[in-house]
Amino acid sequence: MAETREERARHWRYEELPGVDLLRARYIRKSFVRHTHEHFVIAAIADGVEVFHHGSGDQYAGAGALALVNPDTPHTGRAGVPEGWQYGAVYPSPDVVAAIAAETTTLRGTPGFVTPVLDDPYTVRLVHQVLRATDEGNALAADTLLRVAVTRLLRLNGGTLPRREVRTAGARTAARARAVLEERMAAPPTLEQLAAGLGTSPFALLRAFRDTYGMPPHTWLTDARVRRARRLLDAGTTPSEAAATVGFTDQPHLNRHFSRIVGVPPGAYQRERKNVQDARGDLSVASGVWQWNGQQSTSTRTYRPTENTPRPRASGAEGSRTAPWYGTPSASGSPSDSPGSPSA
Repeated sequence: MAETREERARHWRYEELPGVDLLRARYIRKSFVRHTHEHFVIAAIADGVEVFHHGSGDQYAGAGALALVNPDTPHTGRAGVPEGWQYGAVYPSPDVVAAIAAETTTLRGTPGFVTPVLDDPYTVRLVHQVLRATDEGNALAADTLLRVAVTRLLRLNGGTLPRREVRTAGARTAARARAVLEERMAAPPTLEQLAAGLGTSPFALLRAFRDTYGMPPHTWLTDARVRRARRLLDAGTTPSEAAATVGFTDQPHLNRHFSRIVGVPPGAYQRERKNVQDARGDLSVASGVWQWNGQQSTSTRTYRPTENTPRPRASGAEGSRTAPWYGTPSASGSPSDSPGSPSA
């Protein structure tokens, strides 16, 4: 772990990788509340340990492992060791992943990840090389390495996401409640008012909503507000205007929730969006080496879970598994010598 104990994060886009968000961060005390992403999360842990609640329990991702989250999947995030964790992440859109899967795998239907943690130092290195390539303005390398990384993950840990069908009466009620909250985001009803308008009781609605979306309505609403605020910031709306539009009381209210979900404040997020060509930042990373204020860390410590902590094994089989619908409750190399075709 690097000597400095300062938390840092950069969340940006590189215009030559459309449909992909990028993140590089070191967190110690940061705690991510339960939230979702519209894109896939592919987080490559460089040092330390991240713990994130996913599905029915906590998942542990240490150095050399990847935290993998499908779109619209509730999850959290926090440090698993006192010194925190360092990681780089790419967030490809469902369309980007689907296009790569169609070209390079035999998966059919909507592709996704089967397990949320995968020990694969080689792909961890690929993810960091994608970020390095964007730092250097090397569009060819960034695009190539991203495709190789996603293909490898789909071959090792890919499956088909089952269709999310609204079948039960409770699920239909939850979907109607969600539509009301989306429409009235800036001035939402109380739980009692929402339930009365849908012809049900507050606790019945609460149970149905949690069963369908993995979180209660008020938590889902905060998550949805931050999502919409991101789109407004991307379009050039000021943070204060975005806060008022989506229903936060003021900009500090937006700042607090935005940082707990996205990982950076809305102002820093928007500045990176305004200048996607500025690929060089304070958190530049070389292959296998994290650089912080000129100091380097090449830690080789490996996190090993306890015997009670299940960890998935990589499998070469593809196209024969079905990924769970998460929306409900050592290798080396550089961009110049990475494989020309994906290898599982």
